[in-house]
Amino acid sequence: IRSGEAIQTFKDVKVMVLDKTGTITRGEPTLTEVVTAEGVEETRLLTLAGSVENASEHPIARAIVEGARTRGVEPGEVDEFRSTGARGVAGRVGAESVLIGNRRLLEEEGVVGLEALDDAMGELEGKGRTVVIVAADGQALGLVAVADTLKQESKEAIRGMHALGLHVVMVTGDNERAARAVAEEVGIDEVQAGVLPEGKVDAIRALQAKHGNHVAMVGDGINDAAALKQANVGIAIGAGADVAIEAADVTLVRGELTGVVEAMHLSRATFGKIVQNLIWASGYNVAAIPIAATGLLHPMIGVIAMTASSLSVIGNSLLLKRRFTRTNPQGEST
Repeated sequence: IRSGEAIQTFKDVKVMVLDKTGTITRGEPTLTEVVTAEGVEETRLLTLAGSVENASEHPIARAIVEGARTRGVEPGEVDEFRSTGARGVAGRVGAESVLIGNRRLLEEEGVVGLEALDDAMGELEGKGRTVVIVAADGQALGLVAVADTLKQESKEAIRGMHALGLHVVMVTGDNERAARAVAEEVGIDEVQAGVLPEGKVDAIRALQAKHGNHVAMVGDGINDAAALKQANVGIAIGAGADVAIEAADVTLVRGELTGVVEAMHLSRATFGKIVQNLIWASGYNVAAIPIAATGLLHPMIGVIAMTASSLSVIGNSLLLKRRFTRTNPQGEST
């Protein structure tokens, strides 16, 4: 926790915004299905997709490359590689101009043959897959689907957030159907899908306007850094990108989402101890000052009382550690 301000603000959070990949899921997607258009060989599709994606460091790109290799297809050389942010990538493989990305990107680029893949895409997205379309020279060649497994503690963490009265929102660049499949599995209240990196900041601002300045966000990627800074409390996954960690107010060193719940319990308990200590210390003065004013309080008794006041405050503060270590992510004593 970077500052006292962060821990004080945390106790008032009402909305918890979660990124999907690397936060709710492990961020280690694997290639699951390959669907080719009529007359297109799977080997050709994977060669083109693997060659272009091999120039990208995105987790989905790595999954496609490794999946192609597992199927015996080695990526080739790519020229004129370019990335369109969260929407896709493009490049030239041999004489072919290859474009890989979501439907919106390919429609904007005038790719034809997308309608023939709609049914397969809908079925895959309904299973929670992230699906990208592969096209060459303006013609859709097929689909590549990847899946990312949930972190073991995600459901438990979100149950803990609900127990704290938080409204949980998932903001992701993934498509609507895949995002909702994951959200339903872990119990998320609200989904905002298809959000580009720059759109995450706007999403946070909209939630702040709706719920007041009580919005926290958890993320792990470079694309999350600006949104983490915009949130009232930014929380970075410890295994994530350095820039996200640098932008955050709180870092989950173990990378476990349950740490968010623990941090909120710690924030509320810490503020409670501050109030208790103020009352405790003030009580000594309120009781002793009138007696001292009458001359009935011996100076040595005053010294002992003040020492006892300080010791009681220290002792009460130390109990915070005991209380925190005995609280599970749902806030129940164990």
